[in-house]
Amino acid sequence: MNKAQEVSPVVADLVIKNVRQNAGASVNVAIVDGKIASVGDHVANAREMIDGGGAIMIAGLVEAHTHLDKTLLGMPWYRNDVGPRLIDKIENERVQKRALGIDPVRQSARQVVLSISKGTTHIRSHVDVDTECGLAGIEGVMATRERYKGAIDVEIVAFPQSGMLVRPGTVELMKAALEMGAEVVGGLDPSSMDRDPKGHLDVVFGLAERFGRPVDIHLHEPGELGAFSVELIIERTKSLSMQGKVTISHAFCLGMPDQDYVARLIDDLAAAQVHIMTSGPASRPVPPVKRLQEAGIVVCAGTDGMRDTWGPYGNADMLERAMLVGLRNNFRRDDEVERALDTCTFGGARVMDLQGYGLDVGCKADFVLVSGEILAEAIVTRAPRQLVVKNGRVVARDGKALIEAE
Repeated sequence: MNKAQEVSPVVADLVIKNVRQNAGASVNVAIVDGKIASVGDHVANAREMIDGGGAIMIAGLVEAHTHLDKTLLGMPWYRNDVGPRLIDKIENERVQKRALGIDPVRQSARQVVLSISKGTTHIRSHVDVDTECGLAGIEGVMATRERYKGAIDVEIVAFPQSGMLVRPGTVELMKAALEMGAEVVGGLDPSSMDRDPKGHLDVVFGLAERFGRPVDIHLHEPGELGAFSVELIIERTKSLSMQGKVTISHAFCLGMPDQDYVARLIDDLAAAQVHIMTSGPASRPVPPVKRLQEAGIVVCAGTDGMRDTWGPYGNADMLERAMLVGLRNNFRRDDEVERALDTCTFGGARVMDLQGYGLDVGCKADFVLVSGEILAEAIVTRAPRQLVVKNGRVVARDGKALIEAE
């Protein structure tokens, strides 16, 4: 610990005693004005003092890919008998959102509160924009974001779930969503959904260039078809100098059997600084997290859809998501399991370009206290979060958020 970190303010707003940052030595952490002011052995005078009891302190968990506007959390059980194709699920969802009365304000609030209780401090949510729902999802999630802005940060991706070019009027709605304040331009399967990869990417990157926004594209396309779309995305990223501002979500094609092809794609993704998001799904090939990270590619993780018309699973726990990413990548060593956690913390923070994220002095006081001897144990046991702090304020204790959804 350097001397600068040991210097404490005269009176701190909050001191967390006896915690182990990333399972290191026990320290006391002082917080002033929502930021970490000191880390060390010294105990500062404080308006509030909490004994961490030797718990592990980690940076706030980052949910880098979910769909807040359409969870069924808290609603009656939905009987799922939808067909197996992607388009079956998309078309069914479009109908059911209206039939079931899915209120984006109410439902997004429910998932946000659950996320807070699990230690998530930042969310990137893809929100549907289409000619059926219009901008209702965007408006709903924006209302939730405003309501809970002191307890969690929510970033919105304008997402053309039903396609862009195949549903006339969607492009205009995407523009409107960005004008309203959506921070990211979304896209979806340029070849298989719109059947016009050039046209689709023209729109996505054109909007990004016009509004000065980053891009996050869902890419479910498998094998060589998906690889073709990846190559087109890389070309656009480089030609528009958008290195570090583009994310490919899911990227199932990176798990295809042709490993020579995958190796070339990884090299090209790294050169273009394109990020990858994985949810660690059980039913599809997955991007090889360790290979991507070792190549210098930022990898983040997300819950994806949670208890929705696509499937009944999910509980907004990003420690569980780290475990699932680890399982799908056959991570067994402790250091490998920590790689999985990185996708749910610093990986997500880099993708979302979060400033002041971390546990160093000067960083924003967004952190979680978790149980375990080491990080790997915390991930596999996933005990209720002892404490969640956001902007220097306690927002959850013992697995329960201190703020409620309606």
